Amino acid sequence: MEPRYDTLFYDGSCPLCAREIRTLRKLQDGTLIFADIHEQQGDNQGLPSHELLLRRLHLMTRTGEWVIGLHANVRAWSHTRFGFLFKPLLWPIIFPTASRIYEGWADRRYEQKYACAIGENGRGDQP
Repeated sequence: MEPRYDTLFYDGSCPLCAREIRTLRKLQDGTLIFADIHEQQGDNQGLPSHELLLRRLHLMTRTGEWVIGLHANVRAWSHTRFGFLFKPLLWPIIFPTASRIYEGWADRRYEQKYACAIGENGRGDQP
């Protein structure tokens, strides 16, 4: 039997991320599971590395496929009644710009928060 839920992996130590997750938890339709990256165990059942999970938003679909970055954000919001507002971000005319903005923000957030920790212990987790 196929799982009925998508799982969104998020950075629970990021105030902006935590705020969005609180909103998603309230608005979602009950078919989205939330997994704090910092609560995941090392080599946990084929999950991407801790560093990759921190660099970009990751969502595992109910069929086991990975959706990353802006696509993951749009898919997560599709579990709410406001999902239709996010779908235009994936339109071919909008996606390149929206994706660059998302990736620029994600890179900046990661570098400001985690770059030193990665360099210190080499594992991709916080010291």
